[in-house]
Amino acid sequence: MSLDDPVIITCSISGSLANREQCPAIPYTPEEYAAEARRIVDEGAAMIHIHARRPDGTPSYEIEDFQAIADAILAEVGDVIINFSTGAIGVPIDKRIAYLRACRPDVAALNMGSMNYAKYSAKRKEFVFKAVFANPFDEIIELLEAMNELSIKPEHECFDVGHVGSLAPLVDMGVLHPPLHVSCVMGVTGGIPPSARNLALMADNIPAGSHWGVIGVSRVQWLLVAASLTLGGSVRVGLEDNFYLPDGTMARSNGDLIAKARQLTQDVGRRTATVAEARTILGVPRRVAA
Repeated sequence: MSLDDPVIITCSISGSLANREQCPAIPYTPEEYAAEARRIVDEGAAMIHIHARRPDGTPSYEIEDFQAIADAILAEVGDVIINFSTGAIGVPIDKRIAYLRACRPDVAALNMGSMNYAKYSAKRKEFVFKAVFANPFDEIIELLEAMNELSIKPEHECFDVGHVGSLAPLVDMGVLHPPLHVSCVMGVTGGIPPSARNLALMADNIPAGSHWGVIGVSRVQWLLVAASLTLGGSVRVGLEDNFYLPDGTMARSNGDLIAKARQLTQDVGRRTATVAEARTILGVPRRVAA
């Protein structure tokens, strides 16, 4: 990747943990996802990362909820790269593969290693939440084999340098096929500390020829967006990761966050990728309806 390459802006539209008491703009129903998708695409995003929810806002791993949300988004915007989460704690891998098989998203996120996953409050001197996020190699390989069968592009979510290092043996085994799409996730307690130097370290370890970007969690997101843009990477923003604009005001929608990411992209002299360009870069052609 180089600074001349267009920047793929991804939107993490809702996540599964946050709720409307924390941020009123988080979508729950398929219709609300579609309305947010319109704002997202209009502001320049090419890919939408989806955690499914039921209409009451609770997390869902059911086929019908993923399908309803994806259908509503595509009916509203025509074309955008659909990216499903496969990350979960306590959800059987068979259930996660089932919604990939039924819905056939363009891309599916794949967590590349196990870790402590937590949020710490310095003010309260305690963890707000903490869990062990298990992603053993056996599950990673099973998910990769399903994605290969279904022609779904994996997005490798790497929370530390060791997760990046786990890519090479999977390529050598033949279950992972370059060019890769790698996202450096920073800002989660238990993962690599969020800094420009650490992002550069992760980027230096990503296999040559890969597309890569940053996922910044919490308000440090904007510093990481700027770092990725100047290092030649792409970016993800959205209400899953962070509610706030750089000036500290809460976003009124995902569109506000995408607009700011687009502005920063232009301010450093780069340009955003169209959906068609992003499909070419990632190797994910638009699926033809049956």
